[in-house]
Amino acid sequence: QGQLVESGGGLVQAGDSLRLSCEASGHRFDRDVMAWFRQPPGKEREFVAGITPFNFKTYYGDSVAGRFTISRDDAKNTMYLHLQMNNLQPEDTAQYLCAARPSQSAIEIRASSTYNYWGQGTQVTVAS
Repeated sequence: QGQLVESGGGLVQAGDSLRLSCEASGHRFDRDVMAWFRQPPGKEREFVAGITPFNFKTYYGDSVAGRFTISRDDAKNTMYLHLQMNNLQPEDTAQYLCAARPSQSAIEIRASSTYNYWGQGTQVTVAS
């Protein structure tokens, strides 16, 4: 079974940067679409960023485009998904979750229901 474990969250001030990482193991995640989602308190889960395997094409949510960058370090046994977050704002406060699905296609990449694997999440809190 595949496992996703996030790290890198914390409490920061508005305008600061953070880098989240997701360690993916136990499955050939190097062949999967990978993504970051976030869930603010009391709100629905929101697509943040996604990246396809092999050609590494990236996709971003409207609220983070230009500030966040998704990247991946692929390996057969353990791969890593990263999210560089710059100019963080209080509205970015949320639980950030790593997700994966066994597909090379970017179709419906923003739909959380299409993902099979999920991490437990890491909390990001941005103070004003």
